[in-house]
Amino acid sequence: MQMGYAWYPEPNRLELRYVVTEPDQYLFGIWRCEPRGPVPSLAGIWPLMGWHEREISDLFGIEFVDHPQPHRLVLHDGVNPIRPPFDPAYPQDTALQAEPTKQSIPEIAGAEADVQLLPFGPVRADVVESGEFIFFYIGEAILHYHPRLFFKHRGMEKRFEGLPAERGVVLAERVSGVGSVAHALAYCQAVEAAANCAVPPRAQFFRVLLAELERLYNHLHYLGHLCHTTTLKVGEAEGKLLEERAKQLNARLTGSRFLRSILTIGGLRRDLSPKGWLGPELEALREAYSIYARHLENTDSHLDRLITTGKLNRRVAFDQGATGPVDRASGLDRDLRRDHPYAAYGNLPLAVAVREAGDAHARAQVRMAEIDASIALMQRALLLLPDGPIRSEYSISPRSEGLGWSESPRGTLFYAVHFDGEGKLARVKIKSPSFSNWRVFPHTVHDSNMMDYAINEASFGLTIAGCDR
Repeated sequence: MQMGYAWYPEPNRLELRYVVTEPDQYLFGIWRCEPRGPVPSLAGIWPLMGWHEREISDLFGIEFVDHPQPHRLVLHDGVNPIRPPFDPAYPQDTALQAEPTKQSIPEIAGAEADVQLLPFGPVRADVVESGEFIFFYIGEAILHYHPRLFFKHRGMEKRFEGLPAERGVVLAERVSGVGSVAHALAYCQAVEAAANCAVPPRAQFFRVLLAELERLYNHLHYLGHLCHTTTLKVGEAEGKLLEERAKQLNARLTGSRFLRSILTIGGLRRDLSPKGWLGPELEALREAYSIYARHLENTDSHLDRLITTGKLNRRVAFDQGATGPVDRASGLDRDLRRDHPYAAYGNLPLAVAVREAGDAHARAQVRMAEIDASIALMQRALLLLPDGPIRSEYSISPRSEGLGWSESPRGTLFYAVHFDGEGKLARVKIKSPSFSNWRVFPHTVHDSNMMDYAINEASFGLTIAGCDR
């Protein structure tokens, strides 16, 4: 099971969709049903569906029977919409009604006199995103951890409705700033699937190059930030310096440090010129990174804080829907680039890094190995880069639909698109990797300790914007 979502094919007809992986199949399976009343929850079979069902319940008003966590996810306590927000009858330009109310928090049974409660956030220090984290703890020991997200839910999926397909690319690039390419690529591929559009080979290879450049700067930032949490200041500075060098390569190639305004439906907006300079620059960056990585793996004070911190075992990772470096660090050998290849990934060799320990160190090691693999992949793509056009024409048929995906730096990302009778977007569903990994993360916090929390959170590489959407 990959995700579930709902949409209205017609104003009075609601449909549930489930996206599933089928054995040895390149394409994903789509299950459909039209609910006539309360729907049996699948969370008891696939625990990862728990959040998907709660989101559907909040936004579409569907009741899921026997759900193990039947409380709100997206809509906070005190938010009382006049109709479910995605109901076609919900009046346009009408804000959700909300009133101050006491928040509901879990109860901890036993030893109540000794348990302390720490609500942390939603406004936190530095420039981190808004989220509230409730700790129940005794001394340094965390008994239970309860994250509350969606403080700045922007309704991005709703914003796509009524737009022509081309304008949706700009919106997709801004769902999560550090995943602009991954989001735009998954969206473009979903529309291309709906339009039966074949992307030219040159654009396919450039899409790989852009996606790996995004992975490169994200992973370098990750390593620098992880050093920040272990107080390895020199390691933090060096990691973020390497991240800056990678972003400067992005800007030189595309004009955007975040690689925006290049992808479009059918290919690329314009051609790029990496010949003669990008390969040597990547090799110089790889050499500097290799020295940095070697120092990290030989710094005992850093490793001591990572090894055994935030352990996630393979069974929990699978059941709860972990994705990307998080699940690969727990022994799950999965990567959309290899298992469901897109763009030009099927024509390029890809080494998928997997570790078994499932702790913060393993998550860092997976990303470190992916940096080497990404640079090797980009060098190969540059060597094989074909000449030719960079964009194909396309047309959207009324009531067409498509599914697109990409392996973002944080894991699996899906876009499902549906068009109305006029060829405009009727529904866009986004399943982001952070939505999955934020669900998994608390399983590594329970029964841990307060001193390791920041390190553990950093080791997951989560974004709140990507989750909240």
